[in-house]
Amino acid sequence: MCQILKIAKSTYYYQTNNCVKYDVNNYEEEFIGAFNKSLKIYGARKIKAVLMRKDIILSRRKIRFLMIKNNLVSKYTKLKYRNHRTMVNNDQISNVLNRQFNNKKPNEVVVSDLTYVQVGGKWHYICLLINLFNREIIGYSARPKKPLN
Repeated sequence: MCQILKIAKSTYYYQTNNCVKYDVNNYEEEFIGAFNKSLKIYGARKIKAVLMRKDIILSRRKIRFLMIKNNLVSKYTKLKYRNHRTMVNNDQISNVLNRQFNNKKPNEVVVSDLTYVQVGGKWHYICLLINLFNREIIGYSARPKKPLN
């Protein structure tokens, strides 16, 4: 039939979208009431949801426009980082060396250091054992995961 009448199929199947146009000025009081009822916390998204429950359809852009027009700014809370104190390394260790690092005998005092380096784009841990007699590295351990002890 569309070929005979020489019209596009899209024209035949076209249905009008019966959108209801709202006059924004009529709903400005509802909008401001929803904002104030939320204790001035809601932004455009939540105000839109509140108005939708009242069968008032306004776009977020229109709501943002109304917010700017009426100088309404939502108060929002930012998530704050809280420092969690853990009980790591709180053991009281006596100071045996008392900063006297000049030792008379080899292997009398051995200290360790744990550090990490980037190898091939991944972090690897290195634990070194150092003899304080001659500052020589007497042992090491390197692995991609942190050593347990």
